[in-house]
Amino acid sequence: MANPLQFMQQVRSEVAKVVWPTRREVGLTTVMVLIMATLASVFFFLVDLAIRSGLTAALNVFGQ
Repeated sequence: MANPLQFMQQVRSEVAKVVWPTRREVGLTTVMVLIMATLASVFFFLVDLAIRSGLTAALNVFGQ
């Protein structure tokens, strides 16, 4: 078990090894995430619409 001073030195040493993304990489991945989230929401909306339409049609045919 390291004392608090050694621990902080080790933390600083490990943080120095981190490769931080560039501003361009962050922007590009953010745009990609937003596009994928939009595509997923449209897909699930269409699937929901199809299921709802199918169930409504089935209930109209068999419900009478």
